[in-house]
Amino acid sequence: MKTNATLVLEDGTTLHGSAFGAYTDAVFELVFNTSMTGYQEILSDPSYRGQGVLFTVPHLGNVGINEEDHESTRPQISAVVTRQLSPLVSNWRATQPLHDWLLSHEVPGISEVDTRLLTRKLRDGGTQKAALSTCGTSQEKLLSMARDWPGLDGRDMVREVSCANPYPWQGDAGDKWIPIFESAFLQKQVHLVAYDFGIKQNILRHLVAHNARITVVPASTPAKGVMALKPDGIFLSNGPGDPAGLPYAVTAVDTLIQYGIPIFGICLGHQLIGRALGAETRRLKFGHHGGNHPVQHLQNHQAFITAQNHNYCVDESTLDTQLAEITYRSLNDLSVEGLRLKKQPVFSVQYHPEAAPGPHDAHHLFNEFFTLIRGGEHA
Repeated sequence: MKTNATLVLEDGTTLHGSAFGAYTDAVFELVFNTSMTGYQEILSDPSYRGQGVLFTVPHLGNVGINEEDHESTRPQISAVVTRQLSPLVSNWRATQPLHDWLLSHEVPGISEVDTRLLTRKLRDGGTQKAALSTCGTSQEKLLSMARDWPGLDGRDMVREVSCANPYPWQGDAGDKWIPIFESAFLQKQVHLVAYDFGIKQNILRHLVAHNARITVVPASTPAKGVMALKPDGIFLSNGPGDPAGLPYAVTAVDTLIQYGIPIFGICLGHQLIGRALGAETRRLKFGHHGGNHPVQHLQNHQAFITAQNHNYCVDESTLDTQLAEITYRSLNDLSVEGLRLKKQPVFSVQYHPEAAPGPHDAHHLFNEFFTLIRGGEHA
């Protein structure tokens, strides 16, 4: 039996549909994702903490949930919005339906709504706060909840998803789907320290595939604590929310840069490098969320299709070009998509080279990082 659900945006837009997942209320920032596949990876990506995901693909749930494609231990989103939820699961790896997985983690969803209307509204007017009820809360109450919610600007969302203590990455069930970078195993294994700002497990799988031993550390770890681990390189992960709400992380990154150790940052890690250089970050109108975002490498003009998930970017007008150069740029809105420092072995990209889900165009960035660590020049 279908249960009614109500979604209300802060501008008063109200949609009624069918409920799935948990029977509860949720308040969140609503963003749209344009990926055609990989909903499990999207929903378990810690970068979505505090957000509800509106899928532009019209059909969700057909391949269920499996034990190998998780990007974290649970769904991280606050809510799911889709045009249609599949009544059947048809995949040989599936262990449970999407509905059951969301229900067990108290995440609500709504289907049978006009997702094209919602996507156009967010694209034209910008990201909005929203509230969803699958348990009968009135639309008037939901509107009040959405408008009263403080939002994500300036908040530290990373503390909600980062690990509590350092740990060595031991691998997981998804390792077998990542090809081994064979030439790296002809060289000495390197030790990486990876900051967990909300790190995706597929990133760790790719680092291991390049013959790395990885120590994952909490987001609050000071630079001194990282250097005490004697790393050969440092990885700054993706993560949720506003980098302006993470002054402790900016301080750590700034100090680590001065040590001259190779550093690679992606997504939030990229933004933290920008802020450590004195640049500001700004909110994008509706963010970049999906596996089909084109970027261009400014040195050779080559274009790549990339996976992205962020609502903030480095403000180019505030970047000191004496310290860093822009290496990649978005071909959609021309925002900064990559940086390389001029005097330290540090580089970063705004997109996700591990791409889960998404294209494999940017896998070479992992090789660049390990070439940098092992004594070669960063391309």
